[in-house]
Amino acid sequence: MARDRNSDEVYVRPIRRLLVGVLVLFMLAVFLIWRIDSPRVERFRATVIDRVVPSFDWAMAPVNGVAHLISDFQSYQRLAEQNQELRRELQDMKAWREAAIQLEEENAKLRDLNNVRLDPQLTAVTGVVLVDSGSPFRQSVLLNVGARDGIIDGWATMDGIGLVGRISGVGNTTSRVILLTDTSSRIPVIIQPSGQRAVLVGDNTITPPIEFLEDPDQVRPGDRVVSSGDGGVFPADILVGQVALGSDRRLRVRLSADYERLEFLRVLRNHPRESISDPGGLLAPVTPPPLPLAEGATEAEATDG
Repeated sequence: MARDRNSDEVYVRPIRRLLVGVLVLFMLAVFLIWRIDSPRVERFRATVIDRVVPSFDWAMAPVNGVAHLISDFQSYQRLAEQNQELRRELQDMKAWREAAIQLEEENAKLRDLNNVRLDPQLTAVTGVVLVDSGSPFRQSVLLNVGARDGIIDGWATMDGIGLVGRISGVGNTTSRVILLTDTSSRIPVIIQPSGQRAVLVGDNTITPPIEFLEDPDQVRPGDRVVSSGDGGVFPADILVGQVALGSDRRLRVRLSADYERLEFLRVLRNHPRESISDPGGLLAPVTPPPLPLAEGATEAEATDG
């Protein structure tokens, strides 16, 4: 057995070396052929490619099939995720639809009972948000409506759901809106259903705090916050948000307006109020004008008369 194994190794080793040498020579020849820059060699290379490459389609078929299978699986996975997301959004839309129907019915009943008539002078101008110039020190946006559209400084703006801010600076074609979250914003509000009056103070956060509250014990998280109309800047009964308890144990307002996606804003045309030009005349009694003096009479005689 040892002799047979040695004899096999004697014949196999030379053949192996010969095959390795032939393979190396073949590879060197292919390398040289592909590196030679000659028209004849170029035609030879083109002929070899035309004859050899198409015959390898059967070898690439499994690889292409696996690649298509992976691509289809990823596409199905994305479709499944989109389907789940659409189902969740559909459920949310159904919930919002039911809530909207209930609110509409309740609003119709309350108007019918109270015979409420909305102020016809309180109309709106819709503008597109051009630039969001919010910063850690200033919260404001620019609208594409201005003086040519009848915009007046101080008018309130809302996004269709809740109050957003007020006009502070009007140009010919644009106007600036100071948001409720700005540190310079101060608006009087009413907290329902307790009827407590307070002031919403901007602090550059999405949940501004409530200050100057009359009785904090009557206010609970979730209470509705609306504008009071005091001062004549904002119209009354515009939704601002809901009361929330902040992490600092302060009463804050979770604003109803979507500040992350401000695309369109409605500027409320507030009808002008009567201005007081002579405050002192409201308190002091009206003094009648002095009687005219007769000819030749003194002031004392006119007073006696």
